[in-house]
Amino acid sequence: MTQANFYQRILLPASYSLVFLLGLALNGALLWRLRFRARRACSTVIYMTNLAVADLLYVLALPLLIISNSMGDMWPFGNIICKSVRFFFLVNLHCSVMFLTCVSVHRFLGVCHPIVSVRLRTKKLALYTSACVWILANAEVIPTLVFTHTGVINNMTVCFEMTNPGGFNAYFPYGLFSSLAFLIEFLVTVTCYCAMIRTLGVTNCISNVKTARMRKRSLHTLLVVSVVFVVCFLPYHIARTVYLFVRAYTPLNCSLLNVAMISLPCCSKKKVKYVMFVFHSILLCLLRYM
Repeated sequence: MTQANFYQRILLPASYSLVFLLGLALNGALLWRLRFRARRACSTVIYMTNLAVADLLYVLALPLLIISNSMGDMWPFGNIICKSVRFFFLVNLHCSVMFLTCVSVHRFLGVCHPIVSVRLRTKKLALYTSACVWILANAEVIPTLVFTHTGVINNMTVCFEMTNPGGFNAYFPYGLFSSLAFLIEFLVTVTCYCAMIRTLGVTNCISNVKTARMRKRSLHTLLVVSVVFVVCFLPYHIARTVYLFVRAYTPLNCSLLNVAMISLPCCSKKKVKYVMFVFHSILLCLLRYM
């Protein structure tokens, strides 16, 4: 068995299976825990509930990807399910980043501007914001239903991750728009966490030992969350953006694309994707205890 076949048929399905179990357990446990706080739900609970639901949409689609990869990337489920799986993955991705941005802004206001921001941290506003996030994410990903479809490569039916080679020129502007949207959300989130870390890092001669310990614990958690957030989402979007430019402005050369995609198998981003989702599950777990 070649290295590519080992990765495609064994390593990737095993990794997806681990991510499926981890994601299902963490998100299921979080939703179960939040269920008991529904009546007195605060803004953070609302955002975290929506984040967990978004993750479950992708987790539940993973068994199909496990089967497909174990069959050598063959797609036996038809065109409609191909579009649906890609759609759910991208909706989850965009919703996750957006809701994490909402959580970071909400906590930034609570930590750095606790008095002034009281009117901006209400349950009603959180519900409206969550509805807007779902609408925006679905609207942004709807073009995927047009671009993504099944096709035949080497006498085998596959599900194209972005689009077929003939439709790439039409897909390119949409791909850049998605990258720009992530960049804005990413910068807002990182800026909020940096501001909170800076605020909590100022001791101001805290005399209460319990308060000092809680502040130190929050500071450490914020540092970990910031690092994990960067690891979760930045590699995937960098790899995806580089892939778009390399494919758009150079001849289709798998060896060049391998370099652009950080030594991934030819024309693939799956390693970055499943690593991103594992860390995403860890990030969601950390956020529960902040």
